[in-house]
Amino acid sequence: MTSPRPKRDGWQLRAYLAARPLLQPLMRAVLARRLKQGKEDPARLPEKLGQPTAARPEGRLVWLHAVGLGEVLALRPLILALQAEDPALSVLITSTARSSAQVLGANLPPRCVHQFLPLDGPDFLRGFLDHWRPDLSIWSEQDLWPGAICDSAARGVPLAYVNARIGAKAAAKRARLGGLYRDVLARFALIAAQDAGSAEHLRALGAPGVRVMRSLKPAAAPLGVDAAELARFQTALAGRKIWVAASTHAEDEAVAIEAARRLAAQDRSWLMILAPRVPARAETILAALAQAGLATARRSAGEMPGPQVQVYLADSFGELGLWYRLARIACVGGSFGGVGGHNPWEPVCLGLPVLSGPVTHNFAADYADLAAAGLAQRIEIGPKAGATLARAVAETEPAARDRARALVEAARAELTPLARDLRALMETAR
Repeated sequence: MTSPRPKRDGWQLRAYLAARPLLQPLMRAVLARRLKQGKEDPARLPEKLGQPTAARPEGRLVWLHAVGLGEVLALRPLILALQAEDPALSVLITSTARSSAQVLGANLPPRCVHQFLPLDGPDFLRGFLDHWRPDLSIWSEQDLWPGAICDSAARGVPLAYVNARIGAKAAAKRARLGGLYRDVLARFALIAAQDAGSAEHLRALGAPGVRVMRSLKPAAAPLGVDAAELARFQTALAGRKIWVAASTHAEDEAVAIEAARRLAAQDRSWLMILAPRVPARAETILAALAQAGLATARRSAGEMPGPQVQVYLADSFGELGLWYRLARIACVGGSFGGVGGHNPWEPVCLGLPVLSGPVTHNFAADYADLAAAGLAQRIEIGPKAGATLARAVAETEPAARDRARALVEAARAELTPLARDLRALMETAR
């Protein structure tokens, strides 16, 4: 069975598809501007123009798309489940964010190749689809490109939309183009939302047959780690009490630094590993740490956290798997400002309970599940936030690790039926 489609598309989608050839010069111009701004990788620019930079593997190939690093990494357990069903299966993963490519190589399963998604023009997508010839296309979370989806469906490629997530605000915006999204969603033969709220919004937009599953994130394989580096840090940090402030922004860091100052004043064995979301902000963070009077070492300078160091600034990409393995608890950033939170499952998959601020709407259902399992605690914003965070870090329960592992195992057990349904889409399309 190939992906379904409406008998006749509405005017909104027809207008979008008709305008694409005319918009391709503008797409190129925007891409060139992003390149000048440092937002694109010049070595991989051809991929955005539909010129692949890797060979297609022999045999059947599944194409999965997600916007950025966190969304791509959330697909790892599904990839493993698909390959368990078909050991010869190869996987093409596309994303749009430049940062995603910098750490994916060390964190993806075997027989996977990463490319950037081409621009949504027909010429760019033609080169991409001619080269890769996917047997199944799987889209995830919120990043849906009408041209890529419609061009794939026109070639008879079955389409699935998994781990679908859409909040009330995003649904309201898409409802203004309801006809377009209705016709795009009609191309999918399988739609699995990660929570009931997302399923309701998708149905309101016209999506057919939406099923509800839990998020793929709790089933994710643990983040990768360099075993030699892990052993080196474990030796250097023997006897230290370690916590991680991960994927932080300025508002998160203000609270975390105050917590680190309080913990260090109580017990010199405490060490905070501070891993900012954007490592390029390191100089600003160092200034704040110095102002707080905290002794600091810096990863990018090749420094190790000696016994006098109170904060280790992990200003590097792709090493959260290392920092989480050294710690007893994680405070996940993006939650004390307007960002909306970052993925709490990455530390949980490594046995850590999580702390956060109150602004976690990007992962509302996830945090609710974790709180119900006794694995997440919210710290309210206010003058006492740093003190409250310090107390929560100090009171970490060792039993939380066992609860985290049990929750992750239960989530992984749900993947096999989904993988079988996706494989069935490929079989019926042959």
